[in-house]
Amino acid sequence: MKFRRFSSALGTSHSPLLSSLALGSIGFAIFCGYWFWFRSPSATQAKLPPLPQDESIQVYFNHDRSGEFTEPYRRKTRQGTDLAAKLIVAIDSAQSQIDVAVQQFQLPNIAQALAAKSQAGIKVRVILEHNYSRPLSELTAAEIDGLTPREREHYQQFQKLVDIDGNGTLTQDEINQRDALVILHNAKIPIIDDTADGSKGSGLMHHKFMLVDRHQVIVTSANWTMSDVYGDFSHPDSEGNQNNLVQIDSGELAAAFATEFNLMWGDGTIGSQTSQFKARKPARSAVEVLVGKTRVLVQFSPTSKQQAWEDSSNGSIGKLLGTSQQQVDLALFVFSEPALGNILQAQSQRGVKVRGIIDRQFAYRDYSSALPLMGVDGNLCQTAGATLQPLKTIGVPTLPTGDLLHHKFAIIDRQTVITGSHNWSNAANYRNDETLLVIQDNLIVAAHFDREFDRLYQRAVIGIPARLKRKIC
Repeated sequence: MKFRRFSSALGTSHSPLLSSLALGSIGFAIFCGYWFWFRSPSATQAKLPPLPQDESIQVYFNHDRSGEFTEPYRRKTRQGTDLAAKLIVAIDSAQSQIDVAVQQFQLPNIAQALAAKSQAGIKVRVILEHNYSRPLSELTAAEIDGLTPREREHYQQFQKLVDIDGNGTLTQDEINQRDALVILHNAKIPIIDDTADGSKGSGLMHHKFMLVDRHQVIVTSANWTMSDVYGDFSHPDSEGNQNNLVQIDSGELAAAFATEFNLMWGDGTIGSQTSQFKARKPARSAVEVLVGKTRVLVQFSPTSKQQAWEDSSNGSIGKLLGTSQQQVDLALFVFSEPALGNILQAQSQRGVKVRGIIDRQFAYRDYSSALPLMGVDGNLCQTAGATLQPLKTIGVPTLPTGDLLHHKFAIIDRQTVITGSHNWSNAANYRNDETLLVIQDNLIVAAHFDREFDRLYQRAVIGIPARLKRKIC
């Protein structure tokens, strides 16, 4: 933040009264400046030195305080790591094959990198979620008029990304340069979505992973969109939803992801019903591999309700939470699995320190599992007859307008990390195609997530906010 020189603003008068008023103004201005610095969610925070990276497991955050970059589209210089740039470096390194499974794909720089590798003879395959598999530039005027307000805002963001000259009209040349899906189509990269199995795509294809040469695995909490990586055109202060990227070099782990990808891909022909998404997939257990000296576990959803909950992805999270001895920190987009809330409450009663931040749009909903931890029910009524002490360490982050807490991570005893695409919800467990990734007993990796959690937690609003307390029954 830049402060103006107050001497020039005050002029040359030496009147004691004016001097007194001026000094008061200076003090007030400095107070306001520091208040803005510490409380404004978009204010730049003090830069930190980079943390060491594990040789085989690299971790990055788009709001990392040890880095700085200039966004390629809004040309905004800000703190953080350009997650798209990390993906592009991995793409550029490919020698034989790239497989992508991501819910939403709208970033043209990544699409251009994939197109270049495809044209160089590298095999590229892409799986998308069916609600996001059609290029938005194909929408007709009538379809645009029929969009819901939320869909219209989404389309307007897309239009600003593609409209290079800013004249309000999308030319075919602009579309060819900036519509990511058109770039993939023009490069003749094969794409399927979760209707390829003959279904209507119930649930979500919610994966966000990429495999390169069957040994590099990249898992993000982020969709490949402006909102999830960079920020929105309509909110200049936004800097993208809070997200992470984990890159692991392991042929054994890549093989587990390749099996998941190939189940969904089938023969790559839409409607052939060789593809298997969601509940059509066979039962599959968690896979644990050694990456160097680190145990890494991956488990894919959905799980059949015919299986025991303990064998599901949420069940695996629950088992890990139950092993905590000292501390559990959570940064979650959605937290609506009551069984996990019960485990956290039980661990807290045993003396484990539990801290959590949940995205504001989900934290106070009637199905939120954060509310019982704070001592109220879904109607914001104090829990009748409750014998458990409410946790005073659960809250919501303070973020710039337009940005969301999109992480899905937990840190156990500052050494084991749970992350991936998997929200802590019933839908993620039983309906969606999801990735749950666990990096166990790795202090180097955990330190990165610790720093990210502390960055968010230091500005969090803890407990039930005053405006909602007035509604408590």
